[in-house]
Amino acid sequence: MGRICWPTASRRSVILVIVVIALGHVSAASAQTTLPPGRDAAPTPDALVREAIANNPNVRAARGRWEALARTPIQMRTLPDPQLQIQEFTVGSAKPAAGYETSDFYYTGFGVSQDIPGPGKLRLQGEIAEKEADVARRRYEAAQRDVSEKVRENYFELFYLTKTMTLLEAERSDLARIEQIAQARYRVGEGQAQDVLRAQLQATQMLNQIEHHHREMQQRQANLKAVLGRDLDSANITVGEVGPTRIELTETQLVQAVRSHSTDVMMDRAISERSEKALELARKGYIPDFAVGYAYEKTGPGLRDYYMLTVGAKIPLYFWRKQTPAIEQAELDLAAARSEVRAHELEIGAQAEDELVAIHASDRMLNIYRQGLIPQAENSMLAALAAYRVSKADFQTVISAFVDLLNLNQEYERELADHEIAVAKLEQMVGDFK
Repeated sequence: MGRICWPTASRRSVILVIVVIALGHVSAASAQTTLPPGRDAAPTPDALVREAIANNPNVRAARGRWEALARTPIQMRTLPDPQLQIQEFTVGSAKPAAGYETSDFYYTGFGVSQDIPGPGKLRLQGEIAEKEADVARRRYEAAQRDVSEKVRENYFELFYLTKTMTLLEAERSDLARIEQIAQARYRVGEGQAQDVLRAQLQATQMLNQIEHHHREMQQRQANLKAVLGRDLDSANITVGEVGPTRIELTETQLVQAVRSHSTDVMMDRAISERSEKALELARKGYIPDFAVGYAYEKTGPGLRDYYMLTVGAKIPLYFWRKQTPAIEQAELDLAAARSEVRAHELEIGAQAEDELVAIHASDRMLNIYRQGLIPQAENSMLAALAAYRVSKADFQTVISAFVDLLNLNQEYERELADHEIAVAKLEQMVGDFK
């Protein structure tokens, strides 16, 4: 069978129609930014954070420890339990009631005694217990923020992977159409076989990316379910649209937020305040503790009963070995606690400043992608296809423009996810500032 030779004008007309169709699909796919139908019902990050705070085992454990310690102050402010005493004083024999009728010294006694700590000690013990409960409360708040940051990080990573998968699937369709153009040109003698092979190689590379993203999505799903307290075999979590969060914090406001709202700083401050109370209590160690007792003693028939009141005191006789070293220890603990407060203020302040700088830089990068790089790459792609249509550009130029546009779209989604992850990390350090 002989080879069919089409007139040059006819061949170019066929190619023109194919290219126009491909251009329309490429433009539509490149502009596609929405998720598949049904994503509107996807839970928001805030809803997932609330679920995690309610169900995460670590958060619930931290809350339980705080609530347990919150019941300690009233115990520490309460006097020690009194002691009840029963005595029997026998005469002439160890048998019970020996001498009851014959001796003036026999008696059966009933008494009660109460230990009374020195003035101010119970109050300080209660205040120390309150500070310990406050430390536990700050740990609970820190656990909430840690869980919130993990939820948001995994959510935004899933957002990036979902958007990239959608983008790759759309670009695969566009690449298939470009491959069809290359095949059509090759069949009419205006293209080369390596153009078709190059398109097929690019399609295979995209399949590899899709598989890699699919595996990473499964890992992120497992991580997010664990943070939420869900079973790993539960339904996968869908993600919705994400936009960049605007941050208007100044450096002065950031420093104030770290000092006032950082859970680590507030925890260290509560530990420092507890150390102050511990030092005050140690200084009261020089004050004696007291004991008061009262007893009623029943004697034998015809004899008068006895009544006895006793008052005792614990004398800090060995103060140079006990109370004085205790004060020195408390002073060192307080100095160390105050240093830790300052150290955490500086450390967290520096970390927060880094995140804020990264967020502002990311804002600028997102604008560059939206207003410059991606539109320019789209125009370059269209120009390359148009030039390829009239044989003024080779297939490598088209593929390079296609890959550049694909990469820039992926980089934009990566930058957006990193932007929101940085916002989540900043919120974990300084609280809700939005």
